[in-house]
Amino acid sequence: MSRPAAFARLVGAAWVLVRADALIPREIDPALPPPVRPLARFLRLFSGPAARRGRPGERLATALEQLGPAAIKLGQVLSTRADIFGRTFAEDVSRLKDQLAPFPTETARAAVAAALDQPVEALFATFGEPIAAASLAQAHPATLLDGQKVAVKVLRPGIEWRVGQDIEVLELAAGLVEDTVPAARRLEPRALANIVSRSLELELDLRLEAAGASELREVMAMDAYMRAPPVVWAGVGRRVLTLGWAEGVALSDPAALEQPGIDRRTLADNLVRAFLAQALDHGVFHADLHEGNLFVSPPGMITAVDFGIVGRLDAVARRHLAEILWGFLQRDYMRVAKAHFDAGYVPAHHSIEAFAQALRAVGEPNVGRPSGSVSMGRLLGLLFEITALFDMHLRPELVLLQKTMVTVEGVARRIDPEHNLWSAAEPVVRRWIMRELSPVARARELASDGVKALQALARLAEAPPPVVPVEQRPAVSRLWWFALGAAASGLAFYAAALVGRHP
Repeated sequence: MSRPAAFARLVGAAWVLVRADALIPREIDPALPPPVRPLARFLRLFSGPAARRGRPGERLATALEQLGPAAIKLGQVLSTRADIFGRTFAEDVSRLKDQLAPFPTETARAAVAAALDQPVEALFATFGEPIAAASLAQAHPATLLDGQKVAVKVLRPGIEWRVGQDIEVLELAAGLVEDTVPAARRLEPRALANIVSRSLELELDLRLEAAGASELREVMAMDAYMRAPPVVWAGVGRRVLTLGWAEGVALSDPAALEQPGIDRRTLADNLVRAFLAQALDHGVFHADLHEGNLFVSPPGMITAVDFGIVGRLDAVARRHLAEILWGFLQRDYMRVAKAHFDAGYVPAHHSIEAFAQALRAVGEPNVGRPSGSVSMGRLLGLLFEITALFDMHLRPELVLLQKTMVTVEGVARRIDPEHNLWSAAEPVVRRWIMRELSPVARARELASDGVKALQALARLAEAPPPVVPVEQRPAVSRLWWFALGAAASGLAFYAAALVGRHP
C-alpha cells in the first residue's frame, strides 16, 4: 500500500471514530479542559446515527471492530483497565476479546484440510461450530480419532492482507506523531509501532504459536500458578493450531467467578505470580493475558490459551526488573533509582538522589495499599510527569513487558477489587533476589568469572608468540604469565569451594 493510501486509511479510521462519537465522546464533556471543548463540539457535528445509540464503550467497540485487527488489539487492552475508564466502559469493550462475528464453519474446515494437507476426517472424529471468535482467528471444539477433546484455532480468511494494511497505517501514524508532537518523542512512537507490527506478523504463523505454547507449558509446569494445554502437533500448520481442551470457564464469561469454590484472592495472586515467575525466572512470558485467553476452575487454577504473543527478557533486563520491584517492595527508593540508572533508563546527567526522591513521591502513597484504594489514573499521571522531568524514553524492548503488566494488573483487579498487587508479587520477587543476588550466587558468579579468565589465558598461551627482537622484549617473562594464571585458578577454585560449602 502506498503512503497516500495509508494516509487515506488513517483519515478514514479517524472518520469512523468521529461518526460513532467515539473519539471524544459527549459523555466526557464535563471533564474536558476548556480549550478542548470547542473542538469536541465541532467534531460532533459530523457524528452519524450510531453516535446516538449506546454507551461510549459500546460505540467504541463497534468502531474498533470496523477498523480491523490492530484496533481490536487496542480495545482489548482498554477493556482490562476498569480502574481507569470505569467498569461499565471496560465491560462494554470486553466483547472484543472473543465475541466477534465468526466466519462459516465450512470455510474453517477447508482451511484446516489445506493447512494439514489431508481431509479433516483423517485427524478429527468431530469438528464443531465456533465457540470463540477474535480479531485474527476463531476456535472450534473437536475430538481426535482417539476420543481426546481438543480446540482447533483457524486464522480468518484474508487476515494476512488486512494485518499488512493495518501495519502500514500504524507505522504512518507513529511517524506523524513523532514528527509533529515533540512532547511525544520520548515515548518512541516509531519503535513502539515496530514492536506491535512485529508481534502481529508473528501471530499469523500458527506453527510459531505452537512452539511458544509448548515452551510456556514446560515453564508453567515448574510452578503451580498457571498451566497450558498440550500441543497436538499432528494438527499444526501455518494457519491451523490444535491444542488440548482447556478446562474451566473463560474469565470473559461472568459465570467464571460465580463457580462454587472459587477463591478470588488466590486466583488474582496466581495470575500475578504466574506472570512474574515466567518473566523473572525464565525470561519468557505469555504476553496476551486478557480474560478471553484465561480459563479458571476452583479454587484458583488458571489455564492460559492463545500463545501468539510471547515476550522475552534477557538476563540483564530480568535483573533490573527484579531490582526495581524489590526496591519498591522494600521502599528502598535509592535502590530503584540505581537500577534505573544502571539500566540506562534515566540519562546519567540527572541526579540519582533527585530521582529517588521523585520515586518516593510515587511509591509511598501506593505501595502496600489494596489496588482498589489506589487511583491508577492518578498514579499513571504522576509517573508520566516524573518520567518527563528526567528525560526517560520508552524502552522498545520492554514494551511487551509493560503492556502485559498493565493487562495483568487490570485483570487481577477485576477478579478481586481489593487485590494487593505488591503482596502478590513479593514471594516471587524475593525468591529471585535470594537466588540470584545472595552471597552464594555471587560466589558462583566469581567462580564463573575465574573459569572465563583461565580460558582466556589458555587461548593466549596457545597463540603463536609474535617474533620480537631481543632488545624489544619486555622484562616480564612468560613465567609471570603462568603465575598470574595460577593465581586466577586458585581464586576460581576457592570460590567454587565456597559454593560447595553453602548450597
